[in-house]
Formats: sequence, C-alpha cells, structure tokens
Amino acid sequence: MTTLTASWLPLSPGERAVAIEVLTHGPLSRSELARRLDLSAGSVTRLTKPLIESGLLVEVTEGATLAEVRQGRPSQPLDIVAESRRFVGFKITQDMVYGVVTTLRSDIVARRDRPLTGHDPDEIVDVLRELTDDFARDFPGLAGIGIGVGGRAHDRSVVDESAFLDWRDVPLGRLVEERTGLPVVVENDVAALVEAESWFGAGRGLDRFAVLTIGAGIGYALVIGGKRVATAEDGVGYGRFWIVNPNGPLTPDGQRGSAVSLLTIPNIRYQIHAATGQDLSYGEILTLAAAGDPMPSRVIDEAARALGTLVAQIANFAMPQKILLAGEGVGLVDVAGPAVEAAIQANRHPRAEPVNLETKVSDFHDWARGAAVLAIQVLVLGGVEA
Repeated sequence: MTTLTASWLPLSPGERAVAIEVLTHGPLSRSELARRLDLSAGSVTRLTKPLIESGLLVEVTEGATLAEVRQGRPSQPLDIVAESRRFVGFKITQDMVYGVVTTLRSDIVARRDRPLTGHDPDEIVDVLRELTDDFARDFPGLAGIGIGVGGRAHDRSVVDESAFLDWRDVPLGRLVEERTGLPVVVENDVAALVEAESWFGAGRGLDRFAVLTIGAGIGYALVIGGKRVATAEDGVGYGRFWIVNPNGPLTPDGQRGSAVSLLTIPNIRYQIHAATGQDLSYGEILTLAAAGDPMPSRVIDEAARALGTLVAQIANFAMPQKILLAGEGVGLVDVAGPAVEAAIQANRHPRAEPVNLETKVSDFHDWARGAAVLAIQVLVLGGVEA
C-alpha cells in the first residue's frame, strides 16, 4: 500500500474536514462551517487558525454583508487561497500526452501537449519529466502531479494493465516521482474525471452521482455518499461485455451488440468503413448523419438508442440524482438527441422521474484536469491510500 503526502502536511482530521468543506463549497462563514460540520464555534476557531497561518485559507470580506462585517472577525467568510498551490495533471493517450497546470480549485491556468513516438515506459516518463520541467519554469513550487491512464491502476502508483499503451505492471508513479522530485498519484482516467466532477463539477454536493463516458472507450463510475465507489473492475474495459442489443453489430473491439461496439468512436468509424469503404472521421460521420445520409444516419441512430438504453439502465439500478455524460463522443447527443430520449423513456417505468442527464463535451485537457484533482486530493487529504 502506498501513501503519498505533501511536505507541508499533515492536517488533523478536523482540519482536513474544514479544508475540504471550504475548498469544495467556499467561501463559508465560520457559523456556516460549524453548522455543516456539526462543530462548536470554539472548535471552528481552533481548527481554522492553523489553516489560515499556513496560507491555505484566507478571511475575505468580499460578498459579506455590512452586518456581518460589523459583527467582527468571526463572521468574516473563509475561502481557500486557490492560487497558493499549483498542480500538474497529465492524460496519456495512445499517441499524445496532454498536460495542464491547475489552481487548488482545479482551474486550468496552463496547457502543454507532447506527441508520443512509442509506448516504452521510460520514454513516456521522459516526456512527463520534460513537460513538468516546462511547467515548473512558469510556475515554480509545483505541489504535485496526477496522471490519468486508460487502464487499471493499484496503490495509485502502478499501472497494472493498459491496452492502449500495451503496459503491464509499470510502476509509473515511482518512475515519475524519481525524475521530478514531486509527489505523484496515478489512477484510471475515468476515476480521475469522476473525482474532479464530484469535488468541483457536476456532482458537487450530490449524494448519488453517476458518470458515463463515451469516446475511445466506454467508462462508468458511481459516487455514493459523496465518495466514488472503487472496485477491482475499474479500468478493465467491461463495456466490451455490456450487451445493449444482442442483434447489434460485431466489431473487432467488443462482443456483438456491446456498448463498445455500438458507441465508441473507433467502432462507429469501423462500421462506416465496413459498409461504405470510406475512412471518415467521427465529426464527418456526425455531420453526414445530421444531413440525412442513409448509412451514417443508421449507425448514429443505432448508437443513440444504445446510449439511451445505457442511461436508462444506470438510472433504473443505481438511482443517481444526476448522470453526467462526458467524453469526446457526446456530440452524438446533439445529432440524435430525440432517439436517445426515446430509448431512455422506452426502458424506464412510465411513472419514473425524468432522468437528470447532463452532457459535457470533454477534451483531453479536461481529463488531464481530472488527474490534477487527484494531486489536489493528496495535498488536502494528507495522503491517499489505495
């Protein structure tokens, strides 16, 4: 088991709870903090003092009412000093490394990308080091690095398996930490995206929240009680066996009629190429489908019905308050939204509540931001244990 800890920690459990509450919901007054965390006024004062002294929290007057200001210091809201720490996030794909620098609130302040010439771990680690060095010149004192990989990871350090990179048992976290001198956390890319949305995005404040991603692959994750449900199946590519339509297409990457065969960008492109001989991009296929071209329209309509079926299944069995649909493939909804909605309704009880479905077009920098949030969590939580 690996524990990663930033040098200016640890925080006590109480200090950590205060820091997370202000980070994810601030600015908050001390009285509101006391109410949210069920603490006495004295306890809040005791717990916030070291956080202010360390530069993590600051008292603010902006947004406070005149009455609150006149009441004195205890009523001044507390906020996180978002610019006090900078974090690096990387998303590794088959052919690129996408990098970002974020604030403590995960706002992206810089982006840099680098193409990959191969998948040798040492070569990719060198790319990550070079990008980190580039970032460090503009942002001295980086606090940590998060890395998102399509595949399985354990101890938030070792990539067990990644089909995209043809990796097995690569100690990526240790290798990058040795080259950069910074604390490093490694995780499945969907898990990283979910953590970011849970803390700072669409799932903030929700008790039950699900994320479904479509793009190069299919990703799914569930948040219950405000925490992501981590399982041994994270990153195994179960979308290949998630059968949506037993009579659907058979493609090289998934079982017949599986979510992967029906919905992923490579397999939608494969279906069009197999039927027409044309090597079209995903954007071109969507454009042709929107214009009524018969074959793209058929493939996209079938994909839309599959997506609606998946969303309904998640709503039926996980019962989340919201489902976030993200990834590079969500343009499907813009083209075939009515078919998606019809499939959702067809697979839900007539008296069921409408599904709270939010779509977010995610580029690879959003995935890298998710990885940076992993590093933020290491810093604020005082260590991350697998």
